[in-house]
Amino acid sequence: MNTDDKDSFESQAHALVDMVIENARKRLLKENGVDEYEDGRPVSSIQSYGSLLYRETEDYKIEDVHWMTIEEFNIENGEKKINEFVQTWDYEDSWLYCIDFLREDVDDYSVKYRYQVRWSIPTRRKPIPRATACVYFTIEVSKLKPKHFPVEVFYVFETNRLVHKPGESRFRGRWLKDIIENKTLMMTTVDF
Repeated sequence: MNTDDKDSFESQAHALVDMVIENARKRLLKENGVDEYEDGRPVSSIQSYGSLLYRETEDYKIEDVHWMTIEEFNIENGEKKINEFVQTWDYEDSWLYCIDFLREDVDDYSVKYRYQVRWSIPTRRKPIPRATACVYFTIEVSKLKPKHFPVEVFYVFETNRLVHKPGESRFRGRWLKDIIENKTLMMTTVDF
């Protein structure tokens, strides 16, 4: 088989995969009752992180912060940058959070620093909330990259497997509410 045949097969395979993805995207939009041109604005393509899907509108700007370099990193600076990043999220004023450093995991190529951001909605009647929601941040400091490179940052929401990177996905307050509602619902089914 010559290279022209390989290129032809490869381009046909790419076209077939693109067609299957586009058909699946259209079917998902139709099944969920989403109009492709909601509010007169086109919905951007559905983006995939692994097997999970989400949708963004084209005119929304995802906020991010300037993360520190490997050389600038320390545990306190990591906590400050996470706080600065969380403040870019759009959430209701009733939410409060605290940031805790959990641990550091050392491997052959990097050191991973783990942080927890615990969210709750305290009220006058219930200053100690029945449930909280956590977001777990990992700041990865490479042992191999030059010291002027930025650290890698990832975060996940409790009970979810979707790994987010700052600046690539839009925060939804609903995610925190879902975690708390699920915990509260579970607590009502358990007798102590």
